[in-house]
Amino acid sequence: MLFRFFLLFIGFGLAVAGGVSVLAYLNLLTVGYSLTDYFLFLLGRIEFYVFVVGILIVWIMIYLPLNKK
Repeated sequence: MLFRFFLLFIGFGLAVAGGVSVLAYLNLLTVGYSLTDYFLFLLGRIEFYVFVVGILIVWIMIYLPLNKK
């Protein structure tokens, strides 16, 4: 149970760190990038993948059933 909370907090930290960067990159839209260019840019950045992995870890830790025997 404690391990699940630890992973939940790790996932939350990764999601926050990646999400802040993804939001900061929204400034590229104001300098002339299109939405397609923006998403292609994000696909090449490690912060986007950190965000996705963090969201997946949080989702799994919340919705994965707890096996008690």
